[in-house]
Amino acid sequence: MCRHLAYVGPSTPVGSLLTQGPHSLRTQSWAPREMRGGGTINADGFGVAWWHHPDAAALDHGPGVIWHGGAAGDPAETSPVSTGPVVSRYRNHVPIWTDPAVDEVLPQIRSAAVLAAVRSATAGMPVERAACAPFLHGGWAFSHNGAIPEWRGVLTSVAAEFGSASLLDAEALTDSAALWVILRGLLDVGTEPGAALRMVAGAVLQRSPRARLNLLLGDGSGVWATTWHHALSVLEGDGFVVVSSEPFDADPRWRPVEDRRLVRVRDGRVSVEPLDIEIGRAGS
Repeated sequence: MCRHLAYVGPSTPVGSLLTQGPHSLRTQSWAPREMRGGGTINADGFGVAWWHHPDAAALDHGPGVIWHGGAAGDPAETSPVSTGPVVSRYRNHVPIWTDPAVDEVLPQIRSAAVLAAVRSATAGMPVERAACAPFLHGGWAFSHNGAIPEWRGVLTSVAAEFGSASLLDAEALTDSAALWVILRGLLDVGTEPGAALRMVAGAVLQRSPRARLNLLLGDGSGVWATTWHHALSVLEGDGFVVVSSEPFDADPRWRPVEDRRLVRVRDGRVSVEPLDIEIGRAGS
């Protein structure tokens, strides 16, 4: 399983969102509170994605402030899009608390939208950089907190249902990476993000009722998430929103999201609605 977090709001240091609060995402890597049977620690790598505008480098944001994520192939990768913000990413397969970039580099980068995750690898899946969320495509970033039993057969069947690209296109041999191939195919044809999450979750759960599917998706201005078995909370502040597996501080504005819900964050507003996925007695 994993812990993940998404932020949209005023520009903020990317690194601070990994370390903010007494129960920060970094702290959750070794002391999570709400794993719900999904392991005990999240020490199998981490990643963070952030968005910036292509012309941001030409603007003067003050000394020591970086607004870009490096060229593709560098440790900080960039996924360009033709219009709108560009998403960049930094990942490492080591425990987040061992990587000095979290304190020395990432705080120098600022963004108004961030998506991050720490990983607990499911038994039998590789511990490697390519297996760490966030996964990118175009202007999208994606994370999956959970697991899909018998995922190879399940996702092969789901991919066939949706006419997805080959699962061999997945970045890593994991359920999360393969799930992203299916989901990004729906996004590419214009499916509304919340509807795409609901469709994919429903198709998976019909075939694997014990799947755990807390999905987290961002595009640089909005956030979409599901709760299916694992915990999720939302913090609405003054002009910002955080969606996180666990609250990172004691701010009374945090509120838990019920299970089997779809969360949308658009224009700084949060909506929560039932997923309305019927899977019968086996999934209850």
